[in-house]
Amino acid sequence: MPPVINPHNLYSETGPGHLSAAVQKDLPRVYVPNLRSNDVYVIDPDTLKVVDKFKVGKGPQHVVPSWDLRTLWVANNAERSNDGSLTPIDPATGKPGKEVAVDDPYNMYFTPDGKSAIVVAEARKRLDFRDPHTMAMQYSIDVPQCGGLNHADFSIDGKYALFTCEFDGSVAKIDMVNHKVIGYLQLPMPATRMQEKTAADAKHAKKMKMPRKGMPQDVRISPDGKRFYIADMEADGVHIVDGDAFKVIGFIPVGLGTHGLYPSRDGKSLYITSRGTHAIHGKPKGKGGVAVMDFATDKIVADWPIPGGGSPDMGNVSADGKWLWLSGRFDDMVYRIDTKTGAVNQIKVGQEPHGLTVWPQPGRYSLGHTGNLR
Repeated sequence: MPPVINPHNLYSETGPGHLSAAVQKDLPRVYVPNLRSNDVYVIDPDTLKVVDKFKVGKGPQHVVPSWDLRTLWVANNAERSNDGSLTPIDPATGKPGKEVAVDDPYNMYFTPDGKSAIVVAEARKRLDFRDPHTMAMQYSIDVPQCGGLNHADFSIDGKYALFTCEFDGSVAKIDMVNHKVIGYLQLPMPATRMQEKTAADAKHAKKMKMPRKGMPQDVRISPDGKRFYIADMEADGVHIVDGDAFKVIGFIPVGLGTHGLYPSRDGKSLYITSRGTHAIHGKPKGKGGVAVMDFATDKIVADWPIPGGGSPDMGNVSADGKWLWLSGRFDDMVYRIDTKTGAVNQIKVGQEPHGLTVWPQPGRYSLGHTGNLR
């Protein structure tokens, strides 16, 4: 079972000032995996300059902090090939180590007790549980009805997890105790979507028409552990799911191509990214931005557009909570957003940046993704 946590606010120990001793001497850096240029750019968050870059395996998708906070793993899933790997980064030096061959690591999580890394083998529709240090295989769970298996979060007691099924418009519930699929939940589509504004979106809309199913992406549990929020880039909003009852209990319209979810360091707000497009390939020029949701009311209280348009995707919040760092997926940019004013700085990086992580982050252990700490 996971370590004891605050039952009233899961994020209370990940707020400003809660850097553990394990990470206090680590370099303050932002690590950006660039999917198409097969490299990682390293940004100094104080100067906003790229201070290093290095090649990694094919198709780097996310930079994932390990459960013990001592390794940052680059998940290179080598799309449509069998050359997947994980590249370890030492957060004390910012330097990469020797790659480990791992099948199809689109994303990675860790069991709440820290005994296993969970490699999300998206193309295989499979969760591979591996030794969290050596990545040796322990066992697998097949999730056959989950096309596009990708993002997840865990129940407050760690007994189950919800994984999104991007290409099936659904969510899979995984029993973490008995190592099996509990069931699948289809996510409803709203009656209308956000207006298509770009040529790429118009082409996509004409080809797809009104889709009958969504395209769920990121998942985050509420601070009190009672509900899950699921971003849906086809539904243009966030589904609210009762994880215990495994049913949809609400929907929040947000923005075109709703994608990533990041709690504020005080656990009061949820930053929701929208890529400004329904397209998933190419270089669409959308008008993406970030919405701020109040956890207490589920209301959107602020909207921060990317000046000139942009495609905010995945990222995380700085340790002090002052900055939201996001990849600009279709614009080859990284955005640093002021969490008080919404003001944006833009930094040029490699080709198609994806799941960047900010380091160090406060918390006692990591559940994975770009830094889901507790």
